[in-house]
Amino acid sequence: MLTLFVHDYLKLFFIMTPFFVLSSFLAMTTGMTTDLRQKLALKTTLAVLISSFAMFFFGKYIFALFGITLDAFRIGAGTVLFLSALSMINDRERVDREHLHSDIAVVPLAIPITVGPGVIGVLMVMGAEIQSTGELLLFCTALAAASLTIGLVLHSAKWLQRSLGQKSLAVLQKITGLFVSAIAAQIIFTGIRGFLH
Repeated sequence: MLTLFVHDYLKLFFIMTPFFVLSSFLAMTTGMTTDLRQKLALKTTLAVLISSFAMFFFGKYIFALFGITLDAFRIGAGTVLFLSALSMINDRERVDREHLHSDIAVVPLAIPITVGPGVIGVLMVMGAEIQSTGELLLFCTALAAASLTIGLVLHSAKWLQRSLGQKSLAVLQKITGLFVSAIAAQIIFTGIRGFLH
């Protein structure tokens, strides 16, 4: 049980691309007071929690509405997630500075930077795969823990920036990209295998 929780937690945490979220948060909050930055981190955490659980619980109804099979969605979601991972590795993501002086907690920090198309796809797939109440509770706990850990990262953004340095953050972002690409490949292969059977 604990092993499954840790597995789900780590998968969700890395899919949410914490180091890219951190670097985006730091870039977007340049010049903000510490108090304002902490309030923004809290609002972003709440937005991530709400949007993640909404996609997890209602994703299966979207499947039914559009007549999408689980395996087809696995392949599509895995592909989107893989492209996101490549962007992280190649450092192609850019912060939209038009949002610097607006409320950026929900858009773009929560959606689409943290809960992007890849995360949404994975949540919908995992939501459709869960079979028992125990698995559901375990996954919900892991999802909440991953979202709150993202919040903790944002809350500690300035300290992490001082401790790690900009170059270290860039390296960690690329390593996260590698992990995410591996998870994406696994999702795609599972979808192809199911489709062929």
